[in-house]
Amino acid sequence: MVPRGNNRRHPASGCATLSGRPAPAGRRSVTGRRGILTSAEAVRGSLRRDVRIIGLVGGAHFVSHFFQLTLPPLFPLLRTDFDVTYVQLGLLMSLFYASSGIGQTASGFLVDHWGARRVLPSGMALLAFAMALAGFAPSYWALVPAALLGGLGNSVFHPADYSIFNASVSPSRLGRAYGAHGICGNLGWAVAPVVVVTLSSTIGWRLALVTVGVLGIAAAVALSTLGEALDDRRETVGLRGVPSSGWTANVRLLMATPILVAFAYFALLATSLIGIQTFSVSAMVAIYEAPLGLATGALTAFLLGSAGGVLVGGFLADRTSRHDVVAGGGMFLGAAASLVIASAAPPLALLPVVMALAGFCLGATSPSRDMLVRAATPPGASGKVYGFVYSGLDLGSSLTPLLFGWLLDRGEPRMVFVASAAFMLLTIATVIQVRRHAAPAGMRAAAQR
Repeated sequence: MVPRGNNRRHPASGCATLSGRPAPAGRRSVTGRRGILTSAEAVRGSLRRDVRIIGLVGGAHFVSHFFQLTLPPLFPLLRTDFDVTYVQLGLLMSLFYASSGIGQTASGFLVDHWGARRVLPSGMALLAFAMALAGFAPSYWALVPAALLGGLGNSVFHPADYSIFNASVSPSRLGRAYGAHGICGNLGWAVAPVVVVTLSSTIGWRLALVTVGVLGIAAAVALSTLGEALDDRRETVGLRGVPSSGWTANVRLLMATPILVAFAYFALLATSLIGIQTFSVSAMVAIYEAPLGLATGALTAFLLGSAGGVLVGGFLADRTSRHDVVAGGGMFLGAAASLVIASAAPPLALLPVVMALAGFCLGATSPSRDMLVRAATPPGASGKVYGFVYSGLDLGSSLTPLLFGWLLDRGEPRMVFVASAAFMLLTIATVIQVRRHAAPAGMRAAAQR
């Protein structure tokens, strides 16, 4: 029988510390969060609680993606009112994503130290405030600080969201939680252009931005009142050494091979996805001489297919341990579909079908990819790790317009899909590396507990 003092999970507390001693019930950790008794594990596994957490966090992710596509649909109006070029307007989004990417790692540290329940509503409020502020911009240059502030607000979502999921959602439902999270984000992208353009045609673009900004702030306030459900303390409670790790230890953690490879994965993924989302319509018009409405419909089919793939991928992630096979296989099939489009072989009428297939294959990889990152993440470090690796998305998103715009300017529309396929295939190598290094890292972390 294991002696009471050496038992890593003492029945009286249900929590472990880095030293192997149980965290006393009710004692506050350095983060100010109380220990959780064993009875809380039953609550954690309850379906009702999981659904509530997934709904709240998914709603926050919807808001994040909604505001990411709030300004771009207004570019034609902003170009006329401020007499600027599309390059200048595109710079606003590059600044937005650059600010978000730089801020994500810092936000991850804030999440691990202060808790996601405080950081998430604050970031949402800042993002919404930035969009409302853009409605008062007297000139183009006044939009620059709004874009930078919006990026900082956007930076909190991934580290906070995944920290909450990893700590509070039953492990048997994590794959579906990641899937619902991705679907909510896709819905935010789909709804934003419709809402913003409709409002701007009725009350003007300035009031449209102010309106959605005020609604976003109200949503952040409502979320803050439900903070008890946004609980990531179960992951860090009792791990007193983790939140207080020194700078050197934190840098060593983020520079670990599986974490760096995951960062590369997200950067490559963003380059391929944003390339298709931003430039596929122009490329399909040039390659197929497709009507603008049909090309736009094909992009919509891609986004809807991606949402469907995320849904199916969530169930797959909960039913397999070979997440690398799911992620790598989906990327391979998505690359193949992209190359088919580049070949100009499909009839025009089948173009939306092929685009939907590509979106489905890529979307199905999302939950498994997040499970791979989770496997490589030490206990108590979800905020900083997810913040760092997801900043790769913002890096790829900020660089993509320059590369793919250059290809189109050179009269190479097919290369938009070829380059996207190439980046998808490169992500397969990163998936294999994350899988290869994640298991040993997880075993070492478990041995330290």
